[in-house]
Amino acid sequence: MLILNAMKRLITITTMLILLYAVTFGEDVVAKGQTFSAMGDYTLVKNDQKVLWMGKDCQSYTIRYANSPANVRIIVCKDPGCRRYVVLSDKLCIQYVCNSNYFGVEKLDSKFEAEGYKTDYDKINRFEYFHQKVIGPGQKTEIEATSLIAAFFPLLVKPEGLPGAAI
Repeated sequence: MLILNAMKRLITITTMLILLYAVTFGEDVVAKGQTFSAMGDYTLVKNDQKVLWMGKDCQSYTIRYANSPANVRIIVCKDPGCRRYVVLSDKLCIQYVCNSNYFGVEKLDSKFEAEGYKTDYDKINRFEYFHQKVIGPGQKTEIEATSLIAAFFPLLVKPEGLPGAAI
């Protein structure tokens, strides 16, 4: 009887510790999908804390790719009539915009240069850049837009040594 009570306590404590760990260290994975690139499948994680960006509190996301150690960060900036998705990585900084008409890629605005972020055209796959100027109609939800970015962004980055080729 004494052993049975001890086992019940042990199981209860173990269950509580597992739940506490999951709540404390669990990630808020909001989407997973394919990129059809060498970087492999993506996992999109919503970051808990808001980011102060250009004087505004903005939501941020992290993209993890199955075949790459690089983490890509997306910062969502809400402007009147438009939502900007600023994509920051060690290879390329760029933005996607979503307005009432379209969702597509653009170079970073000059206002971001003051913050130290600039689109480097030498690192862009130009074919994909022009192909992604309009990915689809506007009015996408934040999760739909960030999922599309996670899938399309790897194709924008020009691989080392191959001019204009996709990853």
